[in-house]
Amino acid sequence: MARRLPRGHLPRFAQGPERGEGTRPAWWPTWSKAAGLRALRAVLVIPPLFALTFEGFGNLQMALFAAFGGFASLVMASFGGTGRDKVIAHFGLAVIGSLGLIIGTAVSGITWLAVLVTIPVTFGIFFAGVAGPNAASGVTAALLPYVLPVATPGTVSMIPDRLAGWWLASAVSTAAVLLIPAPSPGDRLRAAAANSAHTLGARLEASVRGTATADDIKACQAAKHELMAAFASTPYRPVGLATADQGLASVVQLLEWCTALFADATDGHPNLDQAAPPDRDLLGRAAAVLSQTGDLLAGTTSAAPDLTAMDRQREAAAAYHQSAAEGDYDSVEIVARHAFHAQAICLVVRNIVADALIATRRADPETIAARRRGWYGAQPEGTMAERRAASISGALGVLIRHASFRSVWFLNSLRGSLALAAAVLVADLSSVQHGFWVVLGTLSVLRTNAASTESTALRALGGTVLGFVLGALLLLGIGTSTPALWAALPIAIAVAAYAPGALPFTVGQAAFTMVVLVLFNLLAPAGWRVGLLRIEDVAIGCLVSLAVGVLFWPRGASSVVGDDLADAFRSGAAYLTQAVDWALGTRHEPPDTGAAAATAGIRLDEALRGFLAEQGAKRVSKEDLWMLVMASMRLRLTAYSLAGLQAPEHLRHKHHGMTYARTVLAHATADLTDFYERVAALVGRPVAGQVLLPVKVPSFTGLNSTTSGASSRAAGDSEDSGVAVLAGSGDADGLEQAGDVVRIVTTPHHPHLLWVHEHLQHLSSHAAAIAAPASHVAEQRRVPWWR
Repeated sequence: MARRLPRGHLPRFAQGPERGEGTRPAWWPTWSKAAGLRALRAVLVIPPLFALTFEGFGNLQMALFAAFGGFASLVMASFGGTGRDKVIAHFGLAVIGSLGLIIGTAVSGITWLAVLVTIPVTFGIFFAGVAGPNAASGVTAALLPYVLPVATPGTVSMIPDRLAGWWLASAVSTAAVLLIPAPSPGDRLRAAAANSAHTLGARLEASVRGTATADDIKACQAAKHELMAAFASTPYRPVGLATADQGLASVVQLLEWCTALFADATDGHPNLDQAAPPDRDLLGRAAAVLSQTGDLLAGTTSAAPDLTAMDRQREAAAAYHQSAAEGDYDSVEIVARHAFHAQAICLVVRNIVADALIATRRADPETIAARRRGWYGAQPEGTMAERRAASISGALGVLIRHASFRSVWFLNSLRGSLALAAAVLVADLSSVQHGFWVVLGTLSVLRTNAASTESTALRALGGTVLGFVLGALLLLGIGTSTPALWAALPIAIAVAAYAPGALPFTVGQAAFTMVVLVLFNLLAPAGWRVGLLRIEDVAIGCLVSLAVGVLFWPRGASSVVGDDLADAFRSGAAYLTQAVDWALGTRHEPPDTGAAAATAGIRLDEALRGFLAEQGAKRVSKEDLWMLVMASMRLRLTAYSLAGLQAPEHLRHKHHGMTYARTVLAHATADLTDFYERVAALVGRPVAGQVLLPVKVPSFTGLNSTTSGASSRAAGDSEDSGVAVLAGSGDADGLEQAGDVVRIVTTPHHPHLLWVHEHLQHLSSHAAAIAAPASHVAEQRRVPWWR
């Protein structure tokens, strides 16, 4: 029977706030170590840089770009990873920002040219975020050096001074980040992966010893969900397309799947005492390797986990079952199932070790080449050069497939570039004094849907007004006294730098407005009027964002999540069909739909993050979405595992009862793929006049003659039984075996068929959990966005 995860076992972000969290006012500040370190770096860098370039060098352009460059590098961008990763990211930001600065300055004097150039330049910067977490984190920071000059009067002769200020800020900011580091999402993700591996290893070992309890299984599930919550809680993937990042992403998915296999193996009985002795020994070896992998991910050891003993025991277990005598029906089935789970868990653990070595940069080139193909849905094969070329081709294919209206990155990039181009046009036509604030106002409030943009715009205006009032009171109190303004600058910068993620958006806008007031009064004393001009400009920018939000993609990421869910289920179903045919020997070429399934999974992951990051109430339940996303990932990983099971030669020929068993499994696969196709139709884009029907879950009764027929009838496809279907095939041997498939698939001569059966059983046991969530998503997708 399919099991639905209890609400208590869902990831934290899918459950909402814990008890006590919901009682705290939304405006109440929270302490964040990362935000505190960010504020410290900003205070130590930005005021001294501004003082050096303005008071020391007396260069206004250099001072302006040094100040905003420091703000971009230290506040708007937040790069993670190793020190080397951070240096590369900051250098990339400096280079991209320099190109944007040069282009923006060069076209600023011609309105129509500035508008046209803004579209491809900003689209490219937005879309580059798909490359990974550091690229995504640096998008706004990279846009700043372009929008500042493109909307500000200037000449080409100013470019050297502006570049000098920008590069000075980049160099000093990089040094500050290296000297005062902060924890990154990748560090937290790796720690969660290490905890999941340790927990799974300990619970698996307890099950092998016969001392496990139901609480051990719950602890294992809790560790897995903490891992998935850490992976999915950021607004963009905490891993990118770099080799080490992809290795860590694969570790997360394989740990989730390994935990699911362990839950299936212990379903109804927490201990594995009914498994054959060689299988218990094999699972014990796998538990030890998992614990060693946890140590490797946690950084407590640099030694690679020892796979030799596990591999040797896997061969011994396989040889034991090859020579084992047949027993009664029940004992054969139980032992065979445990043998399958032991082998499956062992193979998954082997891949986890390889990916963990890659994630920690300790893998050899051959391991990297083999696993990189697997990340993009292909089995490792061919020479080393062929594997490396295929893996690079797979990564490029993922990037190319993101250039689609089904990609949240593509839609956000298109929407953002059009909004900024419109802001540049409006700023020039309205002849505002500081056109830059119009463009920045547009950028700061633009969100992925119209409702979120409207909400953010109101808070941005509220924060700007609040900052203006506080700044005006400050200026009325201290006047334009230079010492007083210099004293106020680091305080305002500290609040503005601490605000992102730790203080309400309104407070951050107020603090940034105060920074602007103090900064511009130091450059050219004008009193509180600077703040009034900023209010007007931000209001214009907010209106531009609202207009673009309503005209382009008003539903935001929620519509793309549904479309990408449908793609993930359809591509996964196609992958499953090819993989089963390949494993059964009815397909002569390896599956070729794995890359499409992997790409659909990545697009779905990005869309889900965009949806979860949107402000306001969610129309679609996070719990429902989480169940559907996990189901699509389980479908793809199961198909990938089956794609690695090339049918042995004897399975491709007619054998006693073989055709019957293959046909039963093929029809079970057809029932499952039909189910996933119907789920895809439910969650996909609504069609005019479409009537929503409940999704019927296919029954998978096990190793008996009613499997295929029962599944077909449950799906509403046919009234024919499995035996009736086979009668037309002329397989008399199959008819004789119709009452006892277990004798066929568990015989020592054909263990391959059992593997296929258990993979399908694994999918079927979780199918019922997604029927209701799919119906809920379908209902919400048919509600107008403004309601």
